[in-house]
Amino acid sequence: MFFVFLCPLLRTWAAQPAAEPPTAVEKRLAALEAYVANADPAAVATVAPGAPARVPLAGMPGPGHNAWMMVSAALVLFMTVPGLGLFYGGLVRTKNVLSVVAWCFGITSLVTLLWWSFGYSLVFGRSFGSPFLGGTEFLFLRGVGAAPNPDYSFWVSHNVFATYQLAFAIITPAVIIGGVVERMRFSAVLWFTALWFVVVYCPVAHMVWGANGFMNGLANPAAGIRAVDFAGGMVVEMASGWSALVLCLMVGKRLGHGRTPMPPHSLVVTVAGTGMLWVGWYGFNAGSALAADGVAANAFLTTTLAAAVAAGVWAALERAVRGKASVLGFCSGAVAGLVTITPACGFVDATGAMVAGVLGGAIPFLACVKVKALFGYDDALDVMGVHGVGGIVGLLVTGFFATTSVNPALANNLGALVGRTLWIEQLKGIGFTLVWTGAGTALVALLVKATVGLRPTVEAETEGLDLSDHGEEGYIYDPKS
Repeated sequence: MFFVFLCPLLRTWAAQPAAEPPTAVEKRLAALEAYVANADPAAVATVAPGAPARVPLAGMPGPGHNAWMMVSAALVLFMTVPGLGLFYGGLVRTKNVLSVVAWCFGITSLVTLLWWSFGYSLVFGRSFGSPFLGGTEFLFLRGVGAAPNPDYSFWVSHNVFATYQLAFAIITPAVIIGGVVERMRFSAVLWFTALWFVVVYCPVAHMVWGANGFMNGLANPAAGIRAVDFAGGMVVEMASGWSALVLCLMVGKRLGHGRTPMPPHSLVVTVAGTGMLWVGWYGFNAGSALAADGVAANAFLTTTLAAAVAAGVWAALERAVRGKASVLGFCSGAVAGLVTITPACGFVDATGAMVAGVLGGAIPFLACVKVKALFGYDDALDVMGVHGVGGIVGLLVTGFFATTSVNPALANNLGALVGRTLWIEQLKGIGFTLVWTGAGTALVALLVKATVGLRPTVEAETEGLDLSDHGEEGYIYDPKS
């Protein structure tokens, strides 16, 4: 009778799977820790022979990090359309407001096509084996799927990373056009953007952010210049600012510049655009951590501190110099602070952010108010003063205030430089970027000028680019019906 009851129990026991070996459990916990810490899952992905294969494997995207990066990509795109369109649009005259918006939309569409076809591959590929340009393995986004590319992120899907970087590629040439608003043909803007993207943006972005880039001191131990740029001090800010200066000199001044008043037509529109840029900049800066982790949290804090402080510093200087603090001054200061903290936000602490805010409000102010007046160039919306100069200031702040306590990755290749001579590497990166950007922009502008031409006719410029290029008006004061 005893065996009658015992046999079914034995059969039930035999049918149960063997208990999972402790080593497999430990590996699964280690993989979870790697996800939370944004670390390499490949180190814990191997399972002992015979153990259940339930360990999260390398190549699996992390939902939380992916979600943050998709939001960040949307925020950066929001900076161009509508943020930059409104910020710039409010600063021009009514007859040119739609042209600025059209330029932003046109650049967004064009750069997206270029990014899909070859741009992403030239920036983030490796098949060329070159520190100056990427490769061809990702042409037409071939192979860019849901699995992460461990060269850049362990947990963010490759296609999400590519989309995020696309938003950076869009906004950079869109910033440049602020230097030449009201006097450049729409077709010339598109041709300039396409050529500049190839000659300047793709090489500079690969050199700074490519896994084997010439100036990627953070990730490439063999970098020729061991500089660091968290979110685009060289790639976006310096490249756009100094390109705008070169381009505005080659296009020439607006008709009536210095004789005809050209005040902003709507500072309310500019304020709205400033707010959109500020909000979008959190995706720009905190998103550059490529994870929802502690480095992103630090970038979120430092971005806020620098922008707010710089807005106040710029306005205070205006009051000291001119007797009144203007709304445009607050807007310009906020953007200058955001620019200045961009290369530093994931490397410096709150003290470094405050320094970036003070310098970001003061030095670009002097560049826009004093230096531009001294040399008399027509950088219409102060792109060079805010972005070109602000980017340099931020890169130097990074060199002096970067700390491994904020970003431990600095210790991997730069431990001997951080807190000592990193600022020298930053100076080298600044100089190299200036030369490459200036020469490349001049070459592209000369090509466009010699082929399709840069400027509209005198009649078209006098009438306004809204009507001459697009056949529309931004404001209808006396509707026909």
